[in-house]
Amino acid sequence: MKLRVGIVGCGKFADVHIQQVQVLDNAKVVAVCDLEPLMARQMAVRYSVPAMYSDLGRMLAEQRLDVLHITTPPPSHPALASIAMEAGCHVFVEKPLALNLKAAQAIVAAAEHHGRKLCINYWYNYDPPGEALRRLVEEGVLGEPVHVESVFGYDLSGVFGSALLGDNEHWVHHLPGKLFHNVLDHVVNKIALFMPDADPRISAFDHRHRPASGDAVTDAVMDELRFLMQGERVSGYGLISSHARPAGQTLRVYGTRNTIQVDFQKRTVVVETAQTVPTVLGRVLAAFSHARAYRRCAYGNLRQFLWAEFHAFEGMRRLLRAFYDCIRLDTAPPIPHAEMLRVSGLMDALIGTLAQTRLAQEGRR
Repeated sequence: MKLRVGIVGCGKFADVHIQQVQVLDNAKVVAVCDLEPLMARQMAVRYSVPAMYSDLGRMLAEQRLDVLHITTPPPSHPALASIAMEAGCHVFVEKPLALNLKAAQAIVAAAEHHGRKLCINYWYNYDPPGEALRRLVEEGVLGEPVHVESVFGYDLSGVFGSALLGDNEHWVHHLPGKLFHNVLDHVVNKIALFMPDADPRISAFDHRHRPASGDAVTDAVMDELRFLMQGERVSGYGLISSHARPAGQTLRVYGTRNTIQVDFQKRTVVVETAQTVPTVLGRVLAAFSHARAYRRCAYGNLRQFLWAEFHAFEGMRRLLRAFYDCIRLDTAPPIPHAEMLRVSGLMDALIGTLAQTRLAQEGRR
């Protein structure tokens, strides 16, 4: 039988959750819920979901859900997750897991107390490029990691960015890290895969690149972030840019044997090896080696396109399938609790460092 899935929070990204569940053969969305009844009704109509609610308790009592997807703003995640788990649901939660590490720990504690499965939507790591990178690392191609560079491009002129800058009551304005707080997981969790330290040294700074609007709330939203994390053996550099074009998402991992470059937008994974042919000839041949690597990526992407696997959220689809399988088979969730909590802790430290940096800058003015 298919798992019965409910969704609480019917904002824009909830559409993506429903779309990915609907293409799977092991689950179905049977109910949606939002505090604003119109939002729930519109989503139910768009996706032919049979039941809609404005009260989560009632939905849980009436629908006998196996899984609840939480797609609400992060401050609400701990309470909603606890209610769902107590009602017998496993939980798939949108990033960030919670507002801070303490709240994230409460969600994990609830999952362990009630014996429920918990997963967070770190879907980029399950996208075909992410899985290809993982295989290369497991095969020893990288060697020992030395340094990681994680880049996340963001377009403020898109639907979400426009809504944020056009609404002073948007929930992102109330996050400690504002815009960065909402997307920082995508940068930090990729670095954390290669840097095991729970308490690295961190330096960070941010700024607003766009011109001032004159609105204090809007102008408080910084749009460029750079940070460095220095662990015992591995360092990590992170960049979130709202102005660099194209707005790509890349990961570059430097190892003791080779360096691996991943482009999540173009779906390419290229291994950069040491030059084996001496002098000028080796530098000439290196470009041909790169060309062959990109050609292999192009053919691989074409195969995925023909197999209907080349779409924007393939990684989320694969992660959901793995999470639902762990529920049916009673195995460990695809993303360990310890990994979620370490990322939450790193985000806390990073956002705290940013706050300290701003205070220091203001003190110098």
